[in-house]
Amino acid sequence: MKQKKVPIRKCIVCHESGEKKNLIRIVKNKDGEIFLDPTYKANGRGAYVHEDKECIDKLIKTKGLDRAFKTKVDQEVYEKIKSECTANE
Repeated sequence: MKQKKVPIRKCIVCHESGEKKNLIRIVKNKDGEIFLDPTYKANGRGAYVHEDKECIDKLIKTKGLDRAFKTKVDQEVYEKIKSECTANE
C-alpha cells in the first residue's frame, strides 16, 4: 500500500516548512474577516504560522498578515490572534 503523503506548509514569519498539523491557520474570507481556523477547512485565503511565542510576536511586529493577505489588518485582529494562541498553550 502507498504511504499517505503528509501535507507540508510554510510559516509566513520564519519561512520554515513543517507539517500542516504543527502550524496554525489564519484565514481571510470573502467578507474580509480574519480569524483562526482550527479545522484547517474554512473557505478563504489561508496563511500558516508556528504557534510559538516568537513567531506570533514577530508576526505582529512585522505585520505579516498585511503582506500575506495584501490588505491592511487592524491591530485588534493581531491582538485577538495572540490572545487565542496563548490561551491554547
